[in-house]
Amino acid sequence: MTINIQYVQMPTSESMSAIITSKLEKLANKYDWIIKADVFFKLENDPSGLGKICEIRLSAPGPRLFAKSNQDNFEKAAATTIKELENQLKKRKEIFKKY
Repeated sequence: MTINIQYVQMPTSESMSAIITSKLEKLANKYDWIIKADVFFKLENDPSGLGKICEIRLSAPGPRLFAKSNQDNFEKAAATTIKELENQLKKRKEIFKKY
């Protein structure tokens, strides 16, 4: 699986890249049919304290999987987004099961 990480309107972060890469590698080990992951970290001005956005788009057989979360820090946003993607992957795996 190839992982592309982009930081939109913010400086790059090696620690966030390492965290997201390790979490996506775990998903890739569990679901070996994932082809590619595109990760976008965005910083927006939000008066409510949120505004740290993580978007992940996975390329796999069938329609693309997409998840997005908006939290008060990037670690929480990444964890929430990956949890949401894992739920989508579980549903997709049920479709692929051979009876």
